[in-house]
Amino acid sequence: MDILKQLKSGDLIEWTIDRIVSLLEIDTTDTCFYDLLALSNAQSRKQFGDRGYVFTQIGINAEPCPVNCKFCSMASGHYSMDSQWDKPADTLKEELTAIGNDYFDDFFLMTTADYPQQSFIEIGRTLRPLLRPDQKFVANIGDFDLSTARQLKEAGFTGVYHINRLREGIDTNALPQTREASIQAARDAGLSIYYCIEPIGPEHSYQEIAVEILRAVTLGIEVMAVMRRIAVPGTPLYNKGMITAAELTKIVAVTNLVVKPTRAMNVHEPTQASLLAGVNQLYAEIGANPRDTDSHTENNRGFTIDKAWQMLHDFGYRQS
Repeated sequence: MDILKQLKSGDLIEWTIDRIVSLLEIDTTDTCFYDLLALSNAQSRKQFGDRGYVFTQIGINAEPCPVNCKFCSMASGHYSMDSQWDKPADTLKEELTAIGNDYFDDFFLMTTADYPQQSFIEIGRTLRPLLRPDQKFVANIGDFDLSTARQLKEAGFTGVYHINRLREGIDTNALPQTREASIQAARDAGLSIYYCIEPIGPEHSYQEIAVEILRAVTLGIEVMAVMRRIAVPGTPLYNKGMITAAELTKIVAVTNLVVKPTRAMNVHEPTQASLLAGVNQLYAEIGANPRDTDSHTENNRGFTIDKAWQMLHDFGYRQS
């Protein structure tokens, strides 16, 4: 196909929704699919070399969330986790110390959308000294304004994970314009944006996915990701099922080629197939996880740091 020929030749492509959709429409059983993976992998190897990254995230509370996402185990309308709790700062300090910060790169703290932001900022101030000076510190919280973004920066956070999710305002109680305002506030405060196309399910059109890929292009993303929706028992979207690992890998390849993240490309949750598309960054998770019914995901779905590094090593990526 013409767009693949352009990519192979190294021509500069002006990306449009239609051009992105044409790549997403490639059949995963066609030889073009493997050409797509090879192009994405070659781009990653050129951009990232053999440098791999493992990011660690602690979900600090397991409580009903009013944003009520139809895919989330912590939504107030269908809370599906096995317990409820809120970790105090001392517990988080113990957990972070126990991890050992020599084995991971960026560190994320995640809360439900209504978690008190001033409390979160104070926890951030407490935990920042436990990280190496070169480790990035990322907030994964509900929507916020510029004042809060600046306070996050002052407390030692270097970035935020904040996105416009697929069917925002339909499958969630959040509004797209509110999500976009938070992203802009973070940028204005000098915080890096960690972006992801998620949570992708079988019902999402390639047009919807392409819109979010193109949004990431406009943001100039350093760390990009693609996440498929996990079918969590008890959630309204459970019966919609999941996309296949092959489909996820294709979307990873297209996203990587179009966005061209400058530091890392991630897939979530990790699949070995997706590393063929040039993924060089994976997550290890502790505590609450919206894709899990076990409130301590490290005992269930969550990858350990060692497991994440092993998968990266299998594809030739190293720690430093």
